[in-house]
Amino acid sequence: MPTVEFRLARGVRKLIDVTVYHLRLNMAALSFLATFAAFAAFGFLLRIMFQFNLFIIVAAILFVYLVTGGWKFMRIVVLTAPRDLRGLSYLVRTIIGTKKFMRRNITIDRIFDEVVAKYPNKTCFLFQDTTWRFVEFQSYVNKVANFLYEQGYRKGDVIAIYSENCPEMVAMWLGMSRIGVTAALINFNLRDVSLSHCIKISDAKAVIYGSNLEEAIAAVSSDLPKTVTYMSLSREPAKKLTSLSIDQELEKASTFPPPRENMGALDTLFYIYTSGTTGLPKAAKISHLRYFTITMGIKLFARITPDDVLYTSLPLYHTAAVILGVGQCLLYGTTIAMRQKFSASQFWNDCVKYKATGTQYIGEICRYLLAQPPKPEDKQHTVRFIYGNGLKPQIWRKFQERFGVGYIMEFYGATEGNCSVVNNQNVVGAIGFTTRIAPALYPITLVKVDPETNEYIRDSLGICVKCKPGEPGEIVGKIVKNNPLRQFDGYVNESATSKKIIRDVFRKGDMAFSSGDILVMDELGYLFFRDRTGDTFRWRGENVSTNEVEAIISNHIKYSDAVVYGVEVPGCEGRAGMVALVAPDSSVVDVASMGKSWCQALPSYARPIFVRIVTEADTTGTFKLKKNKLRDEGFDPSAIKDPIFYLDSQSRSYIPLQQSAYNDIVSGALRL
Repeated sequence: MPTVEFRLARGVRKLIDVTVYHLRLNMAALSFLATFAAFAAFGFLLRIMFQFNLFIIVAAILFVYLVTGGWKFMRIVVLTAPRDLRGLSYLVRTIIGTKKFMRRNITIDRIFDEVVAKYPNKTCFLFQDTTWRFVEFQSYVNKVANFLYEQGYRKGDVIAIYSENCPEMVAMWLGMSRIGVTAALINFNLRDVSLSHCIKISDAKAVIYGSNLEEAIAAVSSDLPKTVTYMSLSREPAKKLTSLSIDQELEKASTFPPPRENMGALDTLFYIYTSGTTGLPKAAKISHLRYFTITMGIKLFARITPDDVLYTSLPLYHTAAVILGVGQCLLYGTTIAMRQKFSASQFWNDCVKYKATGTQYIGEICRYLLAQPPKPEDKQHTVRFIYGNGLKPQIWRKFQERFGVGYIMEFYGATEGNCSVVNNQNVVGAIGFTTRIAPALYPITLVKVDPETNEYIRDSLGICVKCKPGEPGEIVGKIVKNNPLRQFDGYVNESATSKKIIRDVFRKGDMAFSSGDILVMDELGYLFFRDRTGDTFRWRGENVSTNEVEAIISNHIKYSDAVVYGVEVPGCEGRAGMVALVAPDSSVVDVASMGKSWCQALPSYARPIFVRIVTEADTTGTFKLKKNKLRDEGFDPSAIKDPIFYLDSQSRSYIPLQQSAYNDIVSGALRL
C-alpha cells in the first residue's frame, strides 16, 4: 500500500508533468518557474555559498548588477510576482480544464445536462416575474431540439435567431446544438441591408424571430432566399409573414432527449457578429471549445460561484451576455437574472428585485448609469462585483463611490480574437495585464503602428517592432494552431479572416491576430486602452486619442454622449479634432462655457476645433459610439443641417461656423 508521502509525491509529479506538457516545454515558462524556485531555495544556497566562501563573490556580482540598472527589473519582479503567479495559476487551470474538455470531446449541451443533474431544482433563469428551474429549462431545450429535428434540420444546417433577451432565446440555440444545428445570433437592432446581410452570409435555412420584430423581418424577406422558413416566438398568428408559431408547436414536442448527432468540442456552436463599426458585420465562429474556455477563464478571474445571482441586461446576441454571462449558468449552475433590453433607469431596481450579487457592463453603460438622477436603489442592492469592458478611467472611482461596488473586473478581448487580458486587481483604468518577467509565457504584445498609414512598423529583418512601456501600439496575439487559447477560428467569410492575420510579428514565418486596438503598457505590465486603429489622429504633430477626449468632454457635460473624430482640413497637416454633442435642442447647449472649460481640461492639440450638435448618437447594439459617417461628412455647413461651431483661438470660445468662415478656413485665410 503506497504511503501518504508517496501518493503526495506522485500527485505533485503528475501535476508538474501535466503543466510542462500543456505549456509545451516553453523555455520562457520554465525560466519563469525556475526564477521563483530559486527564490524559494535562496536560504539554502546562501548556506552552501558560505561553506565555499562564494558569498562575497556572488554579493559583488549582485551589487554590480543592481547598480547598473538591474534594480529596475528586480523591482518589477517584487511588485508583480504575486499577481503573475496568481494569473499563471488561473491560466494553467484553464489549460488543464480545456484539455480535459477536448479529451472528452464533449459539447456545451452535455455539460449543461451534468449541471442539471447536480442542481435540478435550483433557479436557472429569472426573467420579469417568471422563474425557471434547471430541470424545467432542460425540458424546454429538449422540446426545441425535438421540434427542429422533426422539421428536418440536421447537423451543418444554420438557423438565425432574431430576438430580444428572454430565456427562450437561450433555449433555441442550446436546443439546436443538441442536433448539430448552428445558430446565427442576429443583433435585434439591425434593419434593412444590415439585417438581410447577416442572415444571408450565415446561409440560414430558417429565421426564428421575436413577435415584436416581425415587421423588420417582413421588410427584408423579399431580399432573402425563397427557401427560408420563418418561425415566430409567439402564440399569436403572424400578420405579415407565413410562419410557424414555435410556442404552439412546442406543446406537441417531446421532452425526452432527441437523437444526438456526432458532435464534438471543435464543432461550431453558433455565430456571433462583429458590431459593424467599420462596415457590415462579420460572422465569427464560436466552437463549443471556445465557449467553454472563455466561460471558465472569466469564472476564475471574476471569482463567480454557483451561489451568485448574476444580473445581465446586455444583449444575448453578444459575447458578453451569451458566453461570459449565460455561460456561468449553463456550465456552472449560477443563477442568471436578465432584462429584455438595457434600461439605465431600471438597472439598480432590477438588481434589488433579483437580489443580484454580480452584474455586467459594456461600452458606455457605466456612464449612462452615472447620468441618472440619484436614488435609494443606488446603494440598496447586494451587488459585490461587476465585470465587463469599456469603463473609462475618468469615471471609475466615481462609479464605485456612488454605487458602492467594491470589485470591478475590467477585461479586454474580441469575440473572435486570441489576445484577451484581464484586470482583476482593481487597478483604475487598466483593461488587463501581461507579465514583464516572462513575456513569452503569454504571447501577446504591443507593436508599433504608423498613425497616419496604419501600417505596421518593422525592423531591418521585417519583424514587427515591439513597444516599450509608455509607447502606444496595437495589441496582437500569436496564433498557434490546435491550441485553444492561441488559435484563431476566424469568420464565415474567408477573406475577412485573412485580413485579421498578420505575419512575421514575433519572428519570421509566424502569424498573429490583428486586434485593431491601440493600447499602452506601463512598467508593471498593466495595459490601458487608447483607441481603435484609425480613430487616433495626429494634429499639431501630436497623437490625439478620441477615446480619452470623449471621456473628458463627457464628464464636463454631465455624462451625455460625445463623439470625437478627426476631419481633414485643406492645407493642414493631420486632422483637426471635431466633436458631435447629443442634444435634443441646440439652444440648451452652453457653447460659450464649453470653450473655457475644455481649454482648461485638454492640451491645445487635443481640443476639438469644431463642434457639431446632433439630436441623437448612432451607437452599436453593444453601446459603442459610431463615428465613420460623421467623419466622412466633415464640417461643411452647406452640406450639414446640424449647427456647427468652431474654436476661436483668441477668445477660446466657440462661435457659429458660417459659410464665409468655412470658405476662409478651406482657403487658408483663416488659420486654425
